[in-house]
Amino acid sequence: MIRRNFVSLIGGALVCPEVAFGLQATMPLIGFLSSESPARSTIPLSMFRQGLREAGYVEGQNVAVEYRWADGQNDRLPALAADLVRRQVSVIVAPGTTPAALAAKAATTTIPIVFFTASDPVALGLVASLNHPSGNLTGATSMGAQLAPKRLELLHQLIPNASLMALLVNPTNPALAQSPEREVQEAARSLGLQVQTLHASTERDFDSVFTDMARLRASALVIAIDSFFTGRREQLGALALRYGVPAIYQYRDFAEAGGVMSYGGSLTEPYRLVGVYTGRILNGEKPAGLPVQQITRVELIINMRVAKTLGLNVPPTLLALADDVIR
Repeated sequence: MIRRNFVSLIGGALVCPEVAFGLQATMPLIGFLSSESPARSTIPLSMFRQGLREAGYVEGQNVAVEYRWADGQNDRLPALAADLVRRQVSVIVAPGTTPAALAAKAATTTIPIVFFTASDPVALGLVASLNHPSGNLTGATSMGAQLAPKRLELLHQLIPNASLMALLVNPTNPALAQSPEREVQEAARSLGLQVQTLHASTERDFDSVFTDMARLRASALVIAIDSFFTGRREQLGALALRYGVPAIYQYRDFAEAGGVMSYGGSLTEPYRLVGVYTGRILNGEKPAGLPVQQITRVELIINMRVAKTLGLNVPPTLLALADDVIR
């Protein structure tokens, strides 16, 4: 289509630019708040937009979206959330990051907020209960953070003679780091293991994490769920393979990239649900009347190629638990 300065084509009709601008201005406006960057959010964004379409909304046609990206710097989130409030958006979407959801909650008590968190939203103070959120927040949870002790147990089954393992957390996200660390330490005591906590909040920290593991002689690595790690899951998998470290995280593509195992739920389904809920709120429903959706299905993926490269023998009992084996 040839674009001209004096006309725009909307819905098959030619209208002047002033009318086109007026139509866009009347669209509901969504504020999208993320700890990550657009480049690392391609798949989540596509699933969010799919959910919006299911609820009757298509970005650029009957809804507009204002994006605010913290680019991995969680301390920027409060200012970004406040900016969306000043823009008087119809709803704030804070998917995939607990700090984003908490920043949005602190910024407004009136604008509806739809979140996705891998932790317990009740314990975080986001909602009063899963079935009856109350207030202006609702969303989805995968409870992925609560699976960290199980990931430690799976590594213990893989390497039963290990005495020391490591846990990687993001110290700039204490709301999501503290509970898994406490629970992993409790699980370690019951398994007769020691667990050393390591920190990473920038990509520059990753090499230090793996060299620290060699210095500590830690046998394996559990990566706590965090949006910073999720956005770099393939990079972390490749680093684990390069440094010869058996490692486990939530998502399948981590195992495909070099992690020896992954254990957790879907990365895409929660974003679709956030899109659906956003559309339902735009259609007039209240957050308090929309129960928090729980993603309960989890799967265990074992990469036998990585295990062989690392010289590990996977016990048949562990293989029997796997939902899929990469050979």
